[in-house]
Formats: sequence, structure tokens, C-alpha cells
Amino acid sequence: MKQNFTVRQGALDGVEAFLSVAQHRSFRRAAAELGVTPSAISQAVRVLEARVGAALFIRTTRSVGLTEAGERFLSRAKPAFEELVAAGEVARGLGQRPTGLLRLSVPRAVVPIVLEPLIASFCEAYPEIEVEIAASEELIDIAAEGFDAGIRMGQFVDADMVAVPLTPPFRFIVVGSPDYFASRRRPKVVDDLRQHACLRWRRSNGAIAPWSFNDNGRAMEIAVSGPFIANDFPTMLGAAFKGVGLAQLPEPMVVEGVKTGKLLHVLERFAPVMPGVFLYYPSRRQTMPKLRAFIDHVKSRK
Repeated sequence: MKQNFTVRQGALDGVEAFLSVAQHRSFRRAAAELGVTPSAISQAVRVLEARVGAALFIRTTRSVGLTEAGERFLSRAKPAFEELVAAGEVARGLGQRPTGLLRLSVPRAVVPIVLEPLIASFCEAYPEIEVEIAASEELIDIAAEGFDAGIRMGQFVDADMVAVPLTPPFRFIVVGSPDYFASRRRPKVVDDLRQHACLRWRRSNGAIAPWSFNDNGRAMEIAVSGPFIANDFPTMLGAAFKGVGLAQLPEPMVVEGVKTGKLLHVLERFAPVMPGVFLYYPSRRQTMPKLRAFIDHVKSRK
């Protein structure tokens, strides 16, 4: 069975005083270095010795030396204390200026639409920040998985998250290729989809997402059928280009295909409007500078 270990309260008390005395071989010079009185240094060392259970110094009226226990304690405590000081400096640096590794969890579809235009300029503006993008369709717990923030469509962001809009709201539209429509009539109403091959999206929880529509202000969802299921929008878009079937996708993904005539937009008057794409992160009193820099950069580019 795994044991739980904790650092005893006060375990580090007196260590800095000990190290300073050991370095200078003087309680008085150690006190001057640390900005306290010699009596305070003596008391801190006495408390440390009592806690350790051994004398660490040999004191005379003329000199201060280390006991064997003191020598061994010094050999282990000095590098450990220096590592603690260095760790504090690193943490302080991360908390005071934009630096370090910024990890973002994003769906694949968002990378070309939202992130590619931002990453180059952000990395140039903040050379001390490394950006790591993990493309995944799973709605993961970003805090548990070690991510600073995530990017998702607004309807998938939990209410307890701080959400920053990255795009305005956009429509979900139904598109098909000219090859697909070469032998089929275009649907005029939602019910016509029963006669069409519809590409479907499997959510990260395993459920097949229904298609959503808006009929004169009335939201509606229908279960469609077809020969192809994917777990991300870019794969569905590729299948639509190849004429496999109709796809319902975020408008920013298909706007270029519609403009060039490689995709045809149908059921336009039934297209629902979605909240858009958001950057989200856990609610904290203090946002790390690296994430704050990214948020500010996003806002400045709007």
C-alpha cells in the first residue's frame, strides 16, 4: 500500500541559520549576513539541534567548528537548500513575467481557423514562452491533465470555467460537393435529409451527435443516417469534399470551399447559430503571466 508522506511543520526552521554559521564559522557574521541578532541565530541553531537530536557545532570562546553530525548534515542540507532557493526563483520568475511552457488543449478544427494566425505573432512577441498545442477532440479535465487552458466551442465549456471569446458566434451549415449533387436533388426542408447520405460526428463520450436546426426561432434536432462517421470535423470536411455525403459543419471551416464552388450550401434558412469558439481556463485569483500574455495577445488581434 502506498504511504502518504508529509513534511513535518517547521522541518526547515533553522536550516538557513545553520548553513550561514557553517559557512562563516561565526554566529556573529551569520547574524550580520541574515540581518538578525546573534542571539536569534543561536536560538535557531539550538532549536535545530534539538529537533535533529545531535549537536551540530563545537563552540569555544574563540571559534566555531562542525561536529561529525554537523559535517554530515551540511553535506546533505546545503545542496538541498540551494535547490529549494533555486526552485523559488524559478517559480517567482514564472509568476512575475511571461515565460515558461504554455500548454493548450484544442480540437483539430480550431488550429487552422483560430490558432495558426495567432501563434507566429505570439511567439515573436513573447520569445520566452514555449507554446505546446495538443489537438484532441476529447473534453478533458485541463487542470488534471496539466494544461494551462483549453479551446472549445462555447456549448462545450463548463460553467465553472473562465471563458474568453476567440471568435464571434457562427452558423452551423449543411454542405455537399457538386459531385454529390450531380445525381441527387438538393434538400429544400429539413425532412428531405431522410433521402440523403449524411456524415455524422461521434462525440468524445461515444454518442452520435444529432444535427441541429432553427425553424423560425424554434430549435430542433434530428437523427440523420449515412455511410460515414468521424470523431472530428476536419475528417468530415474531407469526406464532404470527396462527395461521400452531406456534412453539417461550422461555417468558418467551409466558407472557402463554398466561395470556390467546391462545396454547395443547402438548407441555409434553417442554419442554427452557435456561440463561437472560446479560450477557457480554471477560475483562479491569479492568472499566470504566460496565459495572461496569450489572452491579451488574442484580444489585441481582434
